[in-house]
Amino acid sequence: MRLLRRRGQPGLPDDWRQLLAARSGQWALLDDDERTRLGELAELLLTTKRWEAARGIALTDPIRTLVAAHGALLVLGLDERWFDEVGTFVIRGRAMARERPHATWGRVDGVVDGSPGIIDGQADHGDGPVMVNWSAFRREARNPRCGRDVVLHEMAHKLDMLDGTVDGTPPIDDAALRQRWIAAGTAELEALRAGESRRLRGYAATNPGELFAVAVELFFTRPLEMEAEAPDLYEPLRDMLAQDPAARWRRALDQVPS
Repeated sequence: MRLLRRRGQPGLPDDWRQLLAARSGQWALLDDDERTRLGELAELLLTTKRWEAARGIALTDPIRTLVAAHGALLVLGLDERWFDEVGTFVIRGRAMARERPHATWGRVDGVVDGSPGIIDGQADHGDGPVMVNWSAFRREARNPRCGRDVVLHEMAHKLDMLDGTVDGTPPIDDAALRQRWIAAGTAELEALRAGESRRLRGYAATNPGELFAVAVELFFTRPLEMEAEAPDLYEPLRDMLAQDPAARWRRALDQVPS
């Protein structure tokens, strides 16, 4: 299967479109212009980043293409400069043990769990890799309403790292927008830790960086609910990422025969 489009060739190859139509629920939500742009950004990830396999998986073109497409989705409204922090993708066949203790806050009582834990992805600073558990991601990609997407989660961390810190706030030129996000994120973090919010899953209470990554997952996978129940989080993400997944879902629902 030839999945890499020759530069200068318009549109996406049919086999690429067929793959994404079959394996990515997000693909069905995009209009033609968005699909073309997604293909351009995904191709950059496929051709300019390193790709490696680990833990019992053969790295195939379909695997790389699906991961690249969801990685590109995050910056669909932006440009390729936002990929600068990404150097390598490591695709694993199964979940991994966290290499170092990582405190997590329970959803209700805020109890710290210092156990190593099992994770489906990881993103390291600088040119460090984005690691993805393929067995988890392939299920998430097919079902965009599951609330999870490990590729979007880890790419959100990479976006956050562009200014040199993992503080839950990517480099945002618009000072007012930056403050809107910081205020909303800080309030949500405090509410999660106090057991006063259920809008994001409990892992978001770990730290501001995890709150941002979890919020990004929800923004793309359950945008209608997030827009209705957490507009203070949804709206700055919409403006920051220059795309509106809730509008995509409404468009898709309008096209469903009654």
